[in-house]
Amino acid sequence: MVQSLVIVESPAKVKTINKILGNKFKVMSSMGHLIDLPKSTLGVNLEEEFAPKFVVVRAKQKILTQLKKEAKKIKEIYIATDPDREGEAIGWNIIKHLGLDNGIKYFRVTFHEITKEAVKKAFEKPREFDRKKIDAQVARRVLDRIVGYQISPLLWKKVGSRLSAGRVQSVALRLIVERERAIKSFVPQEYWEIAVDLKKEGFEDVLTAGLEKIDGQKFELTNEKDAHAVVAAIKKEQYAVSQITQREVKRNPMPPFITSTMQQEAFNKLGFNAQKTMMIAQQLYEGIELGQEEATGLITYMRTDSVNIAKEAVERVREFIAKAHGDKYLPESPNVYKSKKSAQEAHEAIRPTDVLRKPQDIKQFLDEDQYKLYELIWRRFVSCQMLPAVYQYKKIEITAGKYQFGASGSTLLFDGFLVLNTEDREEEGKIDLTHFKRDDSLKLLEVKPSQHFTKPPPRYSEATLVKTLEEEGIGRPSTYASIIYTLVMRNYVLRERGYFMATELGMLICDLLVEYFPKIMDVGFTAAMEENLDLIEEGDLEYHKLLGDFYQPFKEELEYAMNNIVKTQNLIERKCPQCGRQMAVKWGRKGKFLSCSGFPECKFAEPFLTGVKCPEPNCGGELVERRSRKGQIFFGCSNYPTCTHIENKLPEPADNGGIENA
Repeated sequence: MVQSLVIVESPAKVKTINKILGNKFKVMSSMGHLIDLPKSTLGVNLEEEFAPKFVVVRAKQKILTQLKKEAKKIKEIYIATDPDREGEAIGWNIIKHLGLDNGIKYFRVTFHEITKEAVKKAFEKPREFDRKKIDAQVARRVLDRIVGYQISPLLWKKVGSRLSAGRVQSVALRLIVERERAIKSFVPQEYWEIAVDLKKEGFEDVLTAGLEKIDGQKFELTNEKDAHAVVAAIKKEQYAVSQITQREVKRNPMPPFITSTMQQEAFNKLGFNAQKTMMIAQQLYEGIELGQEEATGLITYMRTDSVNIAKEAVERVREFIAKAHGDKYLPESPNVYKSKKSAQEAHEAIRPTDVLRKPQDIKQFLDEDQYKLYELIWRRFVSCQMLPAVYQYKKIEITAGKYQFGASGSTLLFDGFLVLNTEDREEEGKIDLTHFKRDDSLKLLEVKPSQHFTKPPPRYSEATLVKTLEEEGIGRPSTYASIIYTLVMRNYVLRERGYFMATELGMLICDLLVEYFPKIMDVGFTAAMEENLDLIEEGDLEYHKLLGDFYQPFKEELEYAMNNIVKTQNLIERKCPQCGRQMAVKWGRKGKFLSCSGFPECKFAEPFLTGVKCPEPNCGGELVERRSRKGQIFFGCSNYPTCTHIENKLPEPADNGGIENA
């Protein structure tokens, strides 16, 4: 007979946890947030210490009714939402809205992996709700609501309807916009490098060495004339080995994954964007059925900034390494990694729940993407507890008059952790350097000057943007993927092959926010706010104190912006077919479009035509820019749905149709 109700967030966990706990427990899902701030209003009382006005999400009303009905039948309720701030707040709000009688007890349970051992252990030691965690999460939610709901109307006034701004996303947008402008303003600088091909008498190998110093100093060759002068001079010199140095270099294994490093590595190795990585990690965490076995979680909780590893997991992986690879790969004591100051040490790194569950052994039960990510996590975890790889690095210095050249190579002496990651081995020197000795005379075969130009900074990729957000203290593990997703869906940035490019709309929004809300758009200010939220969780800062200190200067910036922002219209040489007034370029959530300048009196609007005729015969339409549900840009016919022609790239237009100045 059911005696206790267990409430989790995700429906995918229900079956797994129910099997672990048995018939005395009934597990139900809240389907995420049941309670939230209202969509139609600010939902924050600015006059009474920023008290939030939480309401039941309209679409979740039936779920809450079912939970209330079930709660009346039992004596105990266990809230098993995710083990982070957001999970704590979700669970607390559920309890407050269940309308429990005084006789019903409720408990909070958390676990970082969905395995029989971890879940049962959590239920043996339930705890009370952590009020400080809840306050920290509510403070974040209220901050985001205040910024989003009070700045967005200004964007409607200045730029276009249905646009929005976010507290953290806007700072991330600034990073992308500034990088885009740095790329566009970059002026390449010419430079030259000089290499020589040399040979030692009696040996067939050709040694290629690069010019490193002139008169003992580093140098710059910035034009062809200077480079050719050096080439002419070094052709006349005698070449000899002046020094040989060699040393052993250790390459240490990387720490176990945290959210940000998992997202970076999944992009670099697998081509997954941050959102896809988190979706697959969630599946691995919540549980996979492995043949006849019950569904079980394959990895620990995937939203974490801690590299801490449970003692039991360390012991198991060391036993595995010794058995699978031998003691020569095992350090005398476990490798210990240090988390960032802000990390929650009670959390664990992302690791397999059972190291003996090797990727190849369960491949048949996983889809291709699940297997790839699980293998990445498994290899990273096992390798983090292995010995370093050892290389022998050798450097040969060659003197020719006042010119000094260098050649180097490395040889792998001991593979260490690279036994698991052969694709990560550094390329070894292709030339055998062992037969070169000091004072060896060398014959010059060829001088090879090469012209180069400095390159602009690269655009942010999924990996480098997440890394920068983490390094700058912008956002937290649970927010990186949503920050990127929001910027793409708002049409503020384009994602092209995993790299981000700011759109014209994104630049407009960024410039406006930087001008009127410099603090909100300041990286340091945003990072300090994240640290303050951590202080609330630690009990060192009051919720209303943080919000009060933030809101007063923000309110002044808001009032100034309200009084000074002027709506501007980007008029074009085209008349409205309905009223005859000029048409104007406007911006909406889906991008650029044309609208009558007499709006709202005249509501005529049409897509922003590209000037490229639809290639379908007898169509007569023009291609317009559109966005898919995933935020990808494509070009469709203006006569849709009559014509369904689409292009991924826009052909060069023969005629702009008179809107080149739009």
